[in-house]
Amino acid sequence: MASSNIDRTGYRSPLESRNASKEMRAVWSEQRKFSTWRRIWHALAASQHELGLPVSQAQVNAIGAHLEDIDFDAAAEHEARLRHDVMAHVHALGDVAPEARAIIHFGATSQDIVCNADTLLLRDALALTQCKLARLVDRFSTFATKYRSLPTLGFTHFQPAQPTTVGKRATLWAQDFAIALEHCTFVANTLRLRGLRGATGTQASYLGLFDGDAAKVEQLEVIFADKLGWPRSQMLSVCGQTYTRLVDAQIVGALAIAASAIHKCATDLRLLANRKEVEEPFEKEQVGSSAMAYKRNPMRCERACGLARFVMGLVNDPLQTHATQWLERTLDDSSNRRLVLPEAFLALDGALDIMSNVAEGLVVWEAVIAANLLAELPFMASENIMLAVTKAGADRQEAHERIREHSMAAALEVKQHGRANDLMQRLKQDAFFATVDLAAALNPASFIGRAPEQVDQFVMTVANPIRAKHAATLKSTAALRV
Repeated sequence: MASSNIDRTGYRSPLESRNASKEMRAVWSEQRKFSTWRRIWHALAASQHELGLPVSQAQVNAIGAHLEDIDFDAAAEHEARLRHDVMAHVHALGDVAPEARAIIHFGATSQDIVCNADTLLLRDALALTQCKLARLVDRFSTFATKYRSLPTLGFTHFQPAQPTTVGKRATLWAQDFAIALEHCTFVANTLRLRGLRGATGTQASYLGLFDGDAAKVEQLEVIFADKLGWPRSQMLSVCGQTYTRLVDAQIVGALAIAASAIHKCATDLRLLANRKEVEEPFEKEQVGSSAMAYKRNPMRCERACGLARFVMGLVNDPLQTHATQWLERTLDDSSNRRLVLPEAFLALDGALDIMSNVAEGLVVWEAVIAANLLAELPFMASENIMLAVTKAGADRQEAHERIREHSMAAALEVKQHGRANDLMQRLKQDAFFATVDLAAALNPASFIGRAPEQVDQFVMTVANPIRAKHAATLKSTAALRV
């Protein structure tokens, strides 16, 4: 793609240039923001016309004819003069729709425009985020089904523990993404439009427009919401000058939950890559290190972790913003929200695409997984061996002591001399264990419990309903920009 027209002399956010998708960048673009403002002004004027205020159909049509053709240079000139972004765009719209100039923003305050527009953008951004979280649930569930029965060494405290399966471990990641999806869905479903409330939320200006007729004020808001495609039942009951900034805290909190799920999954994959068991995709000409040519670094998962950490770090901002909204409102929310809301979505969007790309191309090295498991399995089999020899009539305490001694000696061979785990050979040579089928005791499938069935249950009860709900968007794949 040609980039000769990009200004390289100023700062560009990596979220815009490297990470976020075209779709998410479009949601938070200046074009979408200010065209949405114009949609709000158009819906307001059309609603006022329907209720008999001095707004003509021609004026409504004039606004409607210029929802997208924004002269950003003109708006910037107006803002430099007026020091007010909303009024700058009122004037810019009036420049191209002069017949409507007199009634643009009629009876409104800035947050009648900004808050309602922000809510529409947040709804769109959440919808895209939900689709991508559903895609991760789908991809990791597909992976889990494929490897539902492949035994692998489990870890607690990042120390070898009871075996699980590669598929069962993947359901842990998929479940986290499903939980994150639930949170984003809840926040999206509980979004409330601010409505037409005026300077301090009392609707005094609108009451004045209708000569004190409160019913008309109520009707205006109903028509306005309908024109924006928003149910009147999903509007805030009360507000100050803005919608409560707790909404922003809810949203960023939900995004941070998704980011945490990404970080956990990507970190697990980085650990597994170190063990050479499971690796992210690595392209034919990809370079792992500029110095160490042999390296196959998990750079995608590392990048996802970095973006996820950024999102998690933003949680405090909207909480502080809401906490410091004195009485009906203070303006210190504006500069902060211009950063936090778009960047939280843009960074998470990039991380979601990375993890989708990773999930679609995971490489599983089954021979390494088996070797790593077998290196530790003799120690884990020792309890079963002790039970078996005791059932055959041996003294349990003597069995425990003999296994303990052999285990310590085998561990010393591994740790001190770097040799293979020879515990089974030691037990075979000890006549005390002659009654035990030691080969059967090392069958990995006997250590994984109900892991395969748990994978099936998760896919049936959690993944499949999500797949059904988001079927229309699951076929899309994520292309990394860098």
